[in-house]
Amino acid sequence: MSFIPYLPMRRFIRPLTIAALALPLAFQAAAETVNQRLPASVAKALQANKIESDALSVVLLPLNASAAPTFINADISINPASTMKLVTTYAALELLGPNHQWKTEFYADGPIENGTLNGNLYLKGGGDPKLNMEKLWLLLRDLRANGVETVTGDLVLDRSHFLQPDLPEFDDDGNDQNKPFLVSPDSLLVNLKALRFIARNNDGKVNVLVEPPIATVRIDNRIEALPKAKCPGWPDIRYNPIEEADGVRVVVTGKLPAGCSGQTYLSLLDHQRYAAGAVRAIWQELGGSILGQDRVATVPDSARMIARAWSPDLVEIIRDINKYSNNTMAKQLFLSLGAEFRNEADPDDAMAAQRVIRQWLAKKGLISPHLVIENGSGLSRDERISAREMASLLQAAWKSPFAAEFISSMPVAALDGTMRKRLHNTGVAGKAHIKTGTLNNVRAIAGYSRDSDGNTWAVVAILNHPRPWGASSVLDQVLVSLYNQRSESTAQR
Repeated sequence: MSFIPYLPMRRFIRPLTIAALALPLAFQAAAETVNQRLPASVAKALQANKIESDALSVVLLPLNASAAPTFINADISINPASTMKLVTTYAALELLGPNHQWKTEFYADGPIENGTLNGNLYLKGGGDPKLNMEKLWLLLRDLRANGVETVTGDLVLDRSHFLQPDLPEFDDDGNDQNKPFLVSPDSLLVNLKALRFIARNNDGKVNVLVEPPIATVRIDNRIEALPKAKCPGWPDIRYNPIEEADGVRVVVTGKLPAGCSGQTYLSLLDHQRYAAGAVRAIWQELGGSILGQDRVATVPDSARMIARAWSPDLVEIIRDINKYSNNTMAKQLFLSLGAEFRNEADPDDAMAAQRVIRQWLAKKGLISPHLVIENGSGLSRDERISAREMASLLQAAWKSPFAAEFISSMPVAALDGTMRKRLHNTGVAGKAHIKTGTLNNVRAIAGYSRDSDGNTWAVVAILNHPRPWGASSVLDQVLVSLYNQRSESTAQR
């Protein structure tokens, strides 16, 4: 994927006033002692990877000590990739509150007699980002506990909670259309719309299963069984989905030695077919039946609620979003902000969320003329911010009543999330909470890190380059040099 430069988009950018160009006060106060040179080890890493220094934006901002901040290419409009999730999750913490929850409900429009619902069963989505199979199973168990076994009418899905935006599709590699990380948000998002395919060779017979066992997903198993051998780390198994009139046929090919297994996750169904299929699969396992068809409609006012499930609170949701860089959950949270504060002038919930976040930033004095926020996840070619603006946000979050919740949602260097394999055997291990970001032409980190004296810094390092190979090691070196800054400073003298 070639590098795509920033092109202003009228849809996302509002006119700026002269006042919007002012620097944050904390940066003005430190202006006379600002460091504008890359650490020698970072410059060396850039050179080793044949990356120009002007491709890297860096801001290092001391939060609890008197030290010189670093600003390098700090006011350039750049694509932040998934570090944009920090804007969305911090805004959600302050605007929705850390204990915010989403609800999913079943409604009935007819009487329940002797285990039979004589009418339609409605499933109303409330935008829950984490309505997984376990939660759906418990919700259906509650439905059984309330006396329902057979439904004579239809299964009706109410997906009206969000005013769904028409956002551009993202495909970084041109062949990612079935990858779960590209799943779009929805009012009734079930299990992140992921299908798990498991192939196992049990004594020469290869079986392929799919979870959840949705009836409209059929397996055409053509895997060749091989004699027992060392199991490969990445089995040679390929899944080719073929759309058919009544569902999807998945042709599975490849080779698998005896005693070995492999699994993969794909997203092959639209939201309606996945949600209905998952409900019917679990309901059948629970001994129930739904005699009617599947369709989409809103719950009528006359219907009564017969079962309800609550999501985990927002603190757990943002932990999943930031630790594991979950794009779909971030988009779901972004639209939830729009739905919560929507007004009549907003054409959809994405536009509402953009407005709400800009107003919230302005009230906090965080002037962000470079900010372009499309879906809140960073999985976009249009989203933009500057390193200075991101650092300003991190500085404000450090002073927030919800600072602990926000910081703990980020991966810990060398320990978990998307940072679990990085910075081992360095002083930074366990001492930095860092959100990562990756696109074909972007590598990014943003968060909080300590130096060797125990002082905490807001750290932003974002690299936009058409060939960012090896750039992750450059960004890691930013954190290492910050930790070792006293010794590096002495060495440079």
